[in-house]
Amino acid sequence: MSRPARALVDAGALRHNLEQARRRAPRARVMAVVKADAYGHGLVWTARILDRAVDAFGVSSMEEGLQLRAAGIAQPICLLEGFFSADELPLLAQHRLEPAIHHESQLKTLAQAAPALKLTVWLKIDTGMHRLGFAPAAVPDVLQQLRTSPAVANVRCMSHFARADVASNPETKSQIDIFLSQIQELGLESSLANSAGILAWPQSHLDWVRPGIMLYGASPLAGQTAAQLNLKPVMTLETALIAVHARRKGDAIGYGGDWRCPQDMPLGVAAIGYGDGYPRHAAPGTPVLVNGQRVPIVGRVSMDMITLDLRAQPKAGVGDPVVLWGLGLPIEEVARSAGTISYELLCHVTGRIPRVVIDNNSQDLQD
Repeated sequence: MSRPARALVDAGALRHNLEQARRRAPRARVMAVVKADAYGHGLVWTARILDRAVDAFGVSSMEEGLQLRAAGIAQPICLLEGFFSADELPLLAQHRLEPAIHHESQLKTLAQAAPALKLTVWLKIDTGMHRLGFAPAAVPDVLQQLRTSPAVANVRCMSHFARADVASNPETKSQIDIFLSQIQELGLESSLANSAGILAWPQSHLDWVRPGIMLYGASPLAGQTAAQLNLKPVMTLETALIAVHARRKGDAIGYGGDWRCPQDMPLGVAAIGYGDGYPRHAAPGTPVLVNGQRVPIVGRVSMDMITLDLRAQPKAGVGDPVVLWGLGLPIEEVARSAGTISYELLCHVTGRIPRVVIDNNSQDLQD
Protein backbone atom coordinates (compact mmCIF):
# COMPACT_ATOMS: atom_id res chain seq x y z
CA MET A 1 0.00 0.00 0.00
CA SER A 2 1.42 3.39 -0.99
CA ARG A 3 1.82 6.39 1.28
CA PRO A 4 -1.63 7.91 1.76
CA ALA A 5 -0.80 11.58 1.14
CA ARG A 6 -2.40 12.85 -2.09
CA ALA A 7 -4.06 15.88 -3.61
CA LEU A 8 -7.51 15.46 -5.10
CA VAL A 9 -8.09 17.92 -7.94
CA ASP A 10 -11.69 18.44 -8.96
CA ALA A 11 -12.37 19.25 -12.61
CA GLY A 12 -15.99 20.13 -11.87
CA ALA A 13 -14.95 22.70 -9.29
CA LEU A 14 -12.49 24.22 -11.78
CA ARG A 15 -15.23 24.59 -14.39
CA HIS A 16 -17.60 26.03 -11.78
CA ASN A 17 -15.07 28.69 -10.75
CA LEU A 18 -14.47 29.68 -14.36
CA GLU A 19 -18.21 30.11 -14.75
CA GLN A 20 -18.23 32.48 -11.77
CA ALA A 21 -15.58 34.60 -13.49
CA ARG A 22 -17.62 34.69 -16.69
CA ARG A 23 -20.79 35.62 -14.83
CA ARG A 24 -19.05 38.52 -13.10
CA ALA A 25 -17.49 39.82 -16.33
CA PRO A 26 -19.86 38.61 -19.06
CA ARG A 27 -18.60 40.94 -21.81
CA ALA A 28 -14.89 40.34 -21.28
CA ARG A 29 -12.71 37.67 -22.76
CA VAL A 30 -10.99 35.39 -20.24
CA MET A 31 -7.25 34.79 -19.94
CA ALA A 32 -6.92 31.94 -17.45
CA VAL A 33 -3.74 32.34 -15.41
CA VAL A 34 -2.02 28.94 -15.14
CA LYS A 35 1.52 29.96 -14.19
CA ALA A 36 3.47 28.11 -11.48
CA ASP A 37 2.10 24.73 -12.55
CA ALA A 38 -1.40 26.19 -12.40
CA TYR A 39 -0.88 27.21 -8.79
CA GLY A 40 0.21 23.67 -7.97
CA HIS A 41 -2.75 21.94 -9.62
CA GLY A 42 -0.96 20.76 -12.76
CA LEU A 43 -0.32 23.04 -15.73
CA VAL A 44 -1.29 20.68 -18.54
CA TRP A 45 -4.23 19.15 -16.71
CA THR A 46 -5.69 22.56 -15.87
CA ALA A 47 -5.20 23.91 -19.39
CA ARG A 48 -6.84 20.86 -20.96
CA ILE A 49 -9.87 21.21 -18.72
CA LEU A 50 -10.22 24.91 -19.58
CA ASP A 51 -8.95 24.89 -23.18
CA ARG A 52 -12.25 25.23 -25.01
CA ALA A 53 -13.83 27.40 -22.33
CA VAL A 54 -11.35 30.31 -22.16
CA ASP A 55 -9.95 32.73 -24.72
CA ALA A 56 -6.28 32.62 -23.72
CA PHE A 57 -3.86 31.44 -21.05
CA GLY A 58 -1.43 33.44 -18.93
CA VAL A 59 1.90 31.92 -17.93
CA SER A 60 5.12 33.27 -16.51
CA SER A 61 7.68 32.27 -19.11
CA MET A 62 8.35 30.80 -22.52
CA GLU A 63 9.11 27.43 -20.95
CA GLU A 64 5.60 27.22 -19.52
CA GLY A 65 4.14 28.33 -22.84
CA LEU A 66 6.06 25.69 -24.77
CA GLN A 67 4.89 23.03 -22.35
CA LEU A 68 1.30 23.96 -23.18
CA ARG A 69 1.97 23.93 -26.91
CA ALA A 70 3.60 20.49 -26.63
CA ALA A 71 0.42 19.29 -24.91
CA GLY A 72 -1.69 20.46 -27.84
CA ILE A 73 -3.07 23.67 -26.35
CA ALA A 74 -3.90 25.98 -29.26
CA GLN A 75 -5.33 29.05 -27.52
CA PRO A 76 -3.30 32.29 -27.33
CA ILE A 77 -0.71 32.29 -24.54
CA CYS A 78 0.54 35.45 -22.84
CA LEU A 79 3.95 35.47 -21.17
CA LEU A 80 3.33 37.67 -18.14
CA GLU A 81 7.05 38.27 -17.49
CA GLY A 82 7.73 38.78 -21.18
CA PHE A 83 10.91 37.55 -22.81
CA PHE A 84 14.42 37.67 -21.39
CA SER A 85 16.69 37.56 -24.44
CA ALA A 86 16.65 37.94 -28.21
CA ASP A 87 17.19 34.18 -28.58
CA GLU A 88 13.60 33.59 -27.48
CA LEU A 89 11.95 35.69 -30.19
CA PRO A 90 11.91 33.12 -33.02
CA LEU A 91 10.31 30.56 -30.71
CA LEU A 92 7.75 33.10 -29.55
CA ALA A 93 6.74 33.76 -33.13
CA GLN A 94 6.76 30.10 -34.11
CA HIS A 95 4.54 29.08 -31.20
CA ARG A 96 2.37 32.20 -31.11
CA LEU A 97 3.41 33.23 -27.62
CA GLU A 98 2.52 36.81 -26.67
CA PRO A 99 5.07 38.51 -24.39
CA ALA A 100 4.42 41.35 -21.98
CA ILE A 101 6.66 44.33 -22.80
CA HIS A 102 7.59 46.14 -19.61
CA HIS A 103 11.19 47.44 -19.96
CA GLU A 104 13.35 49.51 -22.31
CA SER A 105 15.69 46.57 -22.91
CA GLN A 106 12.85 44.67 -24.53
CA LEU A 107 12.10 47.59 -26.82
CA LYS A 108 15.71 47.62 -28.01
CA THR A 109 15.61 43.88 -28.67
CA LEU A 110 12.41 44.17 -30.67
CA ALA A 111 13.78 47.08 -32.71
CA GLN A 112 16.65 44.84 -33.85
CA ALA A 113 14.53 41.73 -34.47
CA ALA A 114 13.77 40.20 -37.84
CA PRO A 115 10.69 41.70 -39.54
CA ALA A 116 9.32 38.25 -40.32
CA LEU A 117 8.55 37.48 -36.66
CA LYS A 118 5.21 39.33 -36.42
CA LEU A 119 4.57 39.14 -32.69
CA THR A 120 1.52 40.10 -30.67
CA VAL A 121 2.73 41.89 -27.55
CA TRP A 122 1.16 43.26 -24.36
CA LEU A 123 2.34 46.73 -23.34
CA LYS A 124 2.59 46.72 -19.55
CA ILE A 125 1.72 50.05 -17.90
CA ASP A 126 2.73 50.69 -14.29
CA THR A 127 -0.36 52.26 -12.73
CA GLY A 128 0.79 51.93 -9.12
CA MET A 129 2.07 48.42 -8.50
CA HIS A 130 5.64 49.66 -9.13
CA ARG A 131 6.94 46.24 -10.03
CA LEU A 132 6.93 45.91 -13.82
CA GLY A 133 5.79 48.29 -16.51
CA PHE A 134 6.32 51.67 -18.09
CA ALA A 135 5.35 54.87 -16.34
CA PRO A 136 2.14 56.37 -17.75
CA ALA A 137 4.00 59.39 -19.11
CA ALA A 138 6.20 57.10 -21.20
CA VAL A 139 3.35 55.19 -22.82
CA PRO A 140 2.94 57.31 -25.99
CA ASP A 141 6.64 57.00 -26.83
CA VAL A 142 6.76 53.28 -26.01
CA LEU A 143 3.68 52.62 -28.10
CA GLN A 144 5.22 54.49 -31.01
CA GLN A 145 8.35 52.37 -30.75
CA LEU A 146 6.30 49.19 -30.74
CA ARG A 147 4.20 50.29 -33.69
CA THR A 148 7.28 51.09 -35.75
CA SER A 149 9.03 47.84 -34.85
CA PRO A 150 8.78 45.53 -37.88
CA ALA A 151 8.67 42.46 -35.62
CA VAL A 152 5.47 43.63 -33.86
CA ALA A 153 2.16 42.88 -35.57
CA ASN A 154 -0.29 43.69 -32.80
CA VAL A 155 -0.23 45.56 -29.47
CA ARG A 156 -2.51 45.16 -26.47
CA CYS A 157 -2.31 46.93 -23.09
CA MET A 158 -2.28 45.59 -19.56
CA SER A 159 -1.60 46.59 -15.98
CA HIS A 160 -1.79 44.94 -12.58
CA PHE A 161 -3.46 45.79 -9.28
CA ALA A 162 -1.51 46.17 -6.06
CA ARG A 163 -4.32 46.22 -3.48
CA ALA A 164 -7.50 45.07 -5.15
CA ASP A 165 -7.98 42.45 -2.43
CA VAL A 166 -9.30 45.24 -0.19
CA ALA A 167 -12.60 46.16 -1.80
CA SER A 168 -12.68 49.75 -0.50
CA ASN A 169 -9.05 50.69 -1.10
CA PRO A 170 -8.84 54.08 -2.87
CA GLU A 171 -5.52 53.22 -4.51
CA THR A 172 -7.26 50.62 -6.66
CA LYS A 173 -9.70 53.23 -7.96
CA SER A 174 -6.71 55.44 -8.70
CA GLN A 175 -5.07 52.64 -10.68
CA ILE A 176 -8.25 52.12 -12.67
CA ASP A 177 -8.50 55.85 -13.43
CA ILE A 178 -4.85 56.04 -14.51
CA PHE A 179 -5.20 53.01 -16.77
CA LEU A 180 -8.43 54.23 -18.36
CA SER A 181 -6.92 57.66 -19.00
CA GLN A 182 -4.05 56.00 -20.84
CA ILE A 183 -6.01 53.63 -23.04
CA GLN A 184 -9.13 55.61 -23.90
CA GLU A 185 -7.59 57.24 -26.96
CA LEU A 186 -5.45 54.29 -28.06
CA GLY A 187 -8.09 51.98 -29.47
CA LEU A 188 -6.23 48.91 -28.16
CA GLU A 189 -7.55 45.83 -26.42
CA SER A 190 -6.81 46.07 -22.71
CA SER A 191 -6.66 44.00 -19.55
CA LEU A 192 -6.58 45.12 -15.92
CA ALA A 193 -8.74 42.85 -13.74
CA ASN A 194 -7.19 39.94 -11.86
CA SER A 195 -9.35 37.70 -9.64
CA ALA A 196 -9.94 40.47 -7.10
CA GLY A 197 -10.75 42.91 -9.88
CA ILE A 198 -13.26 40.51 -11.39
CA LEU A 199 -15.06 40.06 -8.08
CA ALA A 200 -14.85 43.52 -6.50
CA TRP A 201 -14.06 46.11 -9.19
CA PRO A 202 -16.43 45.72 -12.17
CA GLN A 203 -15.21 48.96 -13.74
CA SER A 204 -11.88 47.20 -14.33
CA HIS A 205 -13.24 44.39 -16.49
CA LEU A 206 -12.57 46.01 -19.90
CA ASP A 207 -11.75 43.73 -22.87
CA TRP A 208 -9.90 40.95 -21.03
CA VAL A 209 -9.99 39.63 -17.46
CA ARG A 210 -7.26 37.45 -15.94
CA PRO A 211 -8.66 35.08 -13.26
CA GLY A 212 -5.99 33.29 -11.28
CA ILE A 213 -6.52 32.25 -7.66
CA MET A 214 -10.31 32.29 -7.99
CA LEU A 215 -10.13 29.55 -10.63
CA TYR A 216 -8.64 27.26 -8.00
CA GLY A 217 -11.34 28.00 -5.43
CA ALA A 218 -9.53 30.30 -3.02
CA SER A 219 -10.63 33.79 -2.11
CA PRO A 220 -8.70 36.79 -3.47
CA LEU A 221 -10.54 39.21 -1.19
CA ALA A 222 -9.57 40.07 2.35
CA GLY A 223 -12.27 39.19 4.86
CA GLN A 224 -14.31 37.05 2.46
CA THR A 225 -14.16 33.30 2.16
CA ALA A 226 -14.24 31.36 -1.07
CA ALA A 227 -17.62 29.93 -0.08
CA GLN A 228 -19.05 33.43 0.35
CA LEU A 229 -17.89 34.19 -3.20
CA ASN A 230 -19.47 30.96 -4.51
CA LEU A 231 -16.10 29.43 -5.31
CA LYS A 232 -15.34 25.75 -4.83
CA PRO A 233 -11.94 24.37 -3.79
CA VAL A 234 -10.30 22.54 -6.65
CA MET A 235 -7.61 20.91 -4.49
CA THR A 236 -8.26 18.86 -1.40
CA LEU A 237 -5.00 17.83 0.24
CA GLU A 238 -5.48 14.67 2.24
CA THR A 239 -3.60 11.89 4.00
CA ALA A 240 -4.28 9.40 6.80
CA LEU A 241 -3.32 8.59 10.34
CA ILE A 242 -0.36 6.20 10.48
CA ALA A 243 -0.13 5.95 14.28
CA VAL A 244 -2.25 6.67 17.36
CA HIS A 245 -0.71 6.79 20.85
CA ALA A 246 -1.89 7.37 24.39
CA ARG A 247 0.40 10.05 25.83
CA ARG A 248 0.83 11.15 29.42
CA LYS A 249 0.48 14.59 30.91
CA GLY A 250 3.76 16.46 30.48
CA ASP A 251 5.06 14.38 27.56
CA ALA A 252 7.08 16.55 25.13
CA ILE A 253 6.00 16.15 21.54
CA GLY A 254 8.16 16.34 18.44
CA TYR A 255 11.33 18.23 17.57
CA GLY A 256 12.42 20.67 20.25
CA GLY A 257 9.88 19.30 22.69
CA ASP A 258 8.33 22.75 22.99
CA TRP A 259 4.74 21.45 23.11
CA ARG A 260 3.78 19.30 26.10
CA CYS A 261 0.62 17.36 26.72
CA PRO A 262 -1.61 19.27 29.16
CA GLN A 263 -3.21 16.02 30.31
CA ASP A 264 -3.30 12.31 29.49
CA MET A 265 -4.55 12.29 25.91
CA PRO A 266 -4.57 10.49 22.55
CA LEU A 267 -2.25 11.80 19.84
CA GLY A 268 -2.24 10.85 16.18
CA VAL A 269 0.52 11.00 13.59
CA ALA A 270 -0.44 11.80 9.99
CA ALA A 271 1.70 11.20 6.91
CA ILE A 272 2.27 14.75 5.63
CA GLY A 273 4.93 17.37 6.27
CA TYR A 274 6.95 20.21 4.86
CA GLY A 275 8.64 17.80 2.44
CA ASP A 276 5.21 17.54 0.83
CA GLY A 277 4.59 21.26 0.88
CA TYR A 278 2.60 21.48 4.09
CA PRO A 279 3.79 24.68 5.81
CA ARG A 280 6.51 24.12 8.39
CA HIS A 281 5.40 27.22 10.27
CA ALA A 282 1.83 26.05 10.79
CA ALA A 283 1.31 26.89 14.46
CA PRO A 284 0.00 24.51 17.11
CA GLY A 285 -3.75 24.81 16.90
CA THR A 286 -3.85 24.87 13.10
CA PRO A 287 -6.94 22.81 12.23
CA VAL A 288 -7.12 19.64 10.17
CA LEU A 289 -10.07 17.30 9.70
CA VAL A 290 -9.96 13.76 11.07
CA ASN A 291 -12.99 11.75 10.01
CA GLY A 292 -14.52 15.07 8.99
CA GLN A 293 -14.11 16.64 12.43
CA ARG A 294 -11.71 19.42 13.39
CA VAL A 295 -8.67 18.62 15.49
CA PRO A 296 -5.57 20.78 16.05
CA ILE A 297 -1.94 20.24 15.13
CA VAL A 298 0.43 20.02 18.11
CA GLY A 299 4.20 20.29 18.14
CA ARG A 300 6.32 21.20 15.13
CA VAL A 301 5.62 20.14 11.57
CA SER A 302 8.24 17.58 10.51
CA MET A 303 9.46 16.82 6.99
CA ASP A 304 7.08 13.89 6.53
CA MET A 305 4.68 13.95 9.50
CA ILE A 306 2.47 16.06 11.71
CA THR A 307 1.11 15.27 15.17
CA LEU A 308 -2.54 15.81 16.05
CA ASP A 309 -4.48 16.28 19.27
CA LEU A 310 -7.19 13.61 19.06
CA ARG A 311 -9.14 14.51 22.21
CA ALA A 312 -12.06 15.54 19.98
CA GLN A 313 -11.74 12.23 18.08
CA PRO A 314 -10.86 9.69 20.77
CA LYS A 315 -11.98 6.72 18.65
CA ALA A 316 -9.80 7.65 15.66
CA GLY A 317 -7.49 4.90 14.46
CA VAL A 318 -4.73 4.10 12.01
CA GLY A 319 -5.91 4.59 8.44
CA ASP A 320 -8.55 7.19 9.24
CA PRO A 321 -8.65 10.06 6.74
CA VAL A 322 -7.06 13.45 7.43
CA VAL A 323 -7.85 16.55 5.34
CA LEU A 324 -5.29 19.37 5.44
CA TRP A 325 -7.31 21.82 3.34
CA GLY A 326 -10.02 21.75 0.70
CA LEU A 327 -13.51 20.34 1.07
CA GLY A 328 -14.71 21.16 4.57
CA LEU A 329 -11.63 23.18 5.56
CA PRO A 330 -10.93 26.51 3.83
CA ILE A 331 -7.34 26.91 2.73
CA GLU A 332 -7.45 30.57 3.79
CA GLU A 333 -7.86 29.49 7.42
CA VAL A 334 -4.83 27.21 7.22
CA ALA A 335 -2.83 29.98 5.56
CA ARG A 336 -3.61 32.41 8.38
CA SER A 337 -2.41 29.91 10.97
CA ALA A 338 0.84 29.49 9.03
CA GLY A 339 1.37 33.22 8.55
CA THR A 340 1.09 33.02 4.78
CA ILE A 341 -1.46 33.12 1.93
CA SER A 342 -3.38 30.44 0.07
CA TYR A 343 -1.39 31.09 -3.12
CA GLU A 344 1.82 29.94 -1.45
CA LEU A 345 0.28 26.83 0.09
CA LEU A 346 -1.09 25.67 -3.26
CA CYS A 347 2.10 26.42 -5.18
CA HIS A 348 4.27 24.60 -2.63
CA VAL A 349 2.57 21.19 -2.81
CA THR A 350 5.49 19.12 -4.03
CA GLY A 351 5.80 16.66 -6.86
CA ARG A 352 5.93 13.65 -4.55
CA ILE A 353 2.27 14.24 -3.74
CA PRO A 354 0.26 12.45 -6.46
CA ARG A 355 -2.57 14.44 -8.00
CA VAL A 356 -5.74 12.41 -8.27
CA VAL A 357 -8.22 13.81 -10.74
CA ILE A 358 -11.90 13.81 -9.87
CA ASP A 359 -14.21 14.29 -12.84
CA ASN A 360 -17.79 13.06 -13.20
CA ASN A 361 -17.39 10.72 -10.24
CA SER A 362 -14.34 8.98 -11.74
CA GLN A 363 -10.79 9.13 -10.46
CA ASP A 364 -7.52 8.71 -12.32
CA LEU A 365 -3.95 9.36 -11.29
CA GLN A 366 -2.63 12.55 -12.86
CA ASP A 367 0.83 12.22 -14.39
